[in-house]
Amino acid sequence: MNRFILNYLGVFFLLLSILSFFNIIYSYYFNLYLNVNTYFYTLLISLIVGIVSLIKKKDDLKVTIYTKIISVIIGYLILPLVISIPYYFSIYNISFINCYFESISGFTSTGFTIFENIKHLDESLILWRSTSQWFGGIYFLFSILLLIDIFDDSLKKSLTNFISFSYSETFKQSLKIFVLYSLLTLFLFLCLKLINLRTFDSFNLSMTIISSGGFLPFNDISSVINSNTKEVVFSILMLFSYFSLFLIFNIIFLKNRTLNFFAEDIYLLLYLVFLIIVFFVFFNFNYDFSKILFSLTSSVSNIGFSLKNSPTNLWFIFLILVVIGGSFFSTSSGLRFLKIFFLFKYSINEILSNSKPNNIFNKKFQLIDSNIEQKDINKYFLSVLIFVISLFVITSLLSIFSINFEDSFKIGI
Repeated sequence: MNRFILNYLGVFFLLLSILSFFNIIYSYYFNLYLNVNTYFYTLLISLIVGIVSLIKKKDDLKVTIYTKIISVIIGYLILPLVISIPYYFSIYNISFINCYFESISGFTSTGFTIFENIKHLDESLILWRSTSQWFGGIYFLFSILLLIDIFDDSLKKSLTNFISFSYSETFKQSLKIFVLYSLLTLFLFLCLKLINLRTFDSFNLSMTIISSGGFLPFNDISSVINSNTKEVVFSILMLFSYFSLFLIFNIIFLKNRTLNFFAEDIYLLLYLVFLIIVFFVFFNFNYDFSKILFSLTSSVSNIGFSLKNSPTNLWFIFLILVVIGGSFFSTSSGLRFLKIFFLFKYSINEILSNSKPNNIFNKKFQLIDSNIEQKDINKYFLSVLIFVISLFVITSLLSIFSINFEDSFKIGI
């Protein structure tokens, strides 16, 4: 295997060993001895693999973008294998396929689970599920940083002024991401404590929110988020995985920066305000807007939580919001709002310029210093095309396995 791939994945194996150690400490502190040995296996394996990977001598050759892409893909396949160890050696007799499914679901922050009743699990395993989401979120952000050269300048400006990263700049940005990600998790935890959630639930939910995950430390979120105040506060907290990870950092430590650094988040804020107004005016049927706001923010942030009394007749609209997604440098998925906005505005300009060829139309986007180039528009269109094709393939495959089309379509998205 390429040395760069080993070095890159080695960092995450070491981080996984640290998270395993924390789970061991938690298990001993609260006398949860049922599955504690499984975390020792995870600690030992991830620590050995991490150390062996990092002691390999680094390549002197320039690393290609294809090597970086392969590194990210291999990580998404191998790291969940180690994450699945506590599930497999637990007392619950889970098959290997189910263990790998659960670990993949957590690591990718998808949120599908094999467990029908979370109350039957011991708290250490519930904590491990949430940890896998948190770990997957940081891996996703680091992967964006690693692959930043394939993104266009307008998106990269939300992160840095550098055209490309050297080793030292990559390390600096990686450290900043890790610190911000951890501090925001802590902030979310404190906010959840302020609305009187128990400490264990607050900690698990904070890791879920920051990673845009879907795992819950209980069976039904309505049992905990059971008042209008909690619904509104929780809705606001879910927006932390909708906006850029660097938003608060740039606001606090702003030094001679233009609106370029905030352009995407300003667009996202305007988009969010527009959605809130539309939903409040047209879809506030029972005058219980806090539940609609909860579903709205859960959709745009791609977290996917749903209250018992959420409006089921709006499911298709919520799925469209999931497809659109949030910020370029956040843990939310989707196509990303800015890409769709650029494509829409570019298409309108092209239609107008062809229908009225004698007129001059400004192709410059507000808050963006430079024009969006044709190659960037092509990238955006290609990403939309890939999404549509992927959705068609996934929906078709799920339909083959006797899942009705509507459910296959929802799961595919």
